[in-house]
Amino acid sequence: MRHMSFYKNCSILALVVVLVATVPLIAQDTPIGVPGNEVATQETPAAAVNTDALRKAAQNPVASLISVPVQNNNNFGIGPDDRTQDVLNIQPVIPARVSENWNLITRIITPIIFQPTSSQPVNQGGYGFGDLNPSFFLSPAKPGKVIWGVGPTFLLPTATNSVLGQGKWSIGPSVVVLAQPGKWTLGGLVNNVWSFAGQSSRPAVNQMLFQYFINYNLNKGWYITWQPTLTANWEASNGGRWVVPVGGGVGRIMRLGFQPVNLTAQFYANAVHPPGASPWGLRLQIAFLFPKLSKEQQMMMMQQKLKQLEQQPQK
Repeated sequence: MRHMSFYKNCSILALVVVLVATVPLIAQDTPIGVPGNEVATQETPAAAVNTDALRKAAQNPVASLISVPVQNNNNFGIGPDDRTQDVLNIQPVIPARVSENWNLITRIITPIIFQPTSSQPVNQGGYGFGDLNPSFFLSPAKPGKVIWGVGPTFLLPTATNSVLGQGKWSIGPSVVVLAQPGKWTLGGLVNNVWSFAGQSSRPAVNQMLFQYFINYNLNKGWYITWQPTLTANWEASNGGRWVVPVGGGVGRIMRLGFQPVNLTAQFYANAVHPPGASPWGLRLQIAFLFPKLSKEQQMMMMQQKLKQLEQQPQK
């Protein structure tokens, strides 16, 4: 029953993402933060959350933008019984100014996992939290045409079930580099972690993650995206070392009420994967965006909200 409830919650999340993405009336092409403004100017709160600027910031992993992505990954066709793994990642990104010239970007990935283990006597598997993955990027506060960030990433053995984590404390470097010419965002993120402590009975960790991202921005907040995540387990044999996905999807910057969000839906086929692992998967994500506003913009935003409330019919 607990597993069925988990899948039901994931299905609800997927349904919400799909329904929201199909409602064009609440998406805007210029001002996104303030209803009623037809044109975004430098004196309006809309200027701080203009669709194009917000879209580029959302596609930049080291932008000065607080965001809270909630990402659901379904990995299908696992094992001889074609089971489905589900990984729900909650991964807030929080920037902080540490000096006049530098920002510190903190990203913490908290996975909630259903890992299938056996189909007999009933569909069984492990369900709970996986290993926590915090990363920290030091990035120039005033970047040039090439945007970059560098810092450490960690893998903490917080899994609530042995099948959901690796049981090791791990650390390594992480680097992100990107450029945003015209309507494009082009870049990549790479890290490698090595275990240094943990359960002696568990295998050592030496693994790489490489995600390249290519986004092409369209009108009305839409964009086409390719964000495959390649992984390599250097401790595995050649037959089970690599996972190489191929695919992509679409995304959209819009708002729900006053809240800017970034929605994406992506499909990937794993051209290379270990025996018994998933050959293809589906990724759905909703990211809540919190652009910075000046005190004057915050006041204008509040006035807009109050005006909207006053215009609502009294019950």
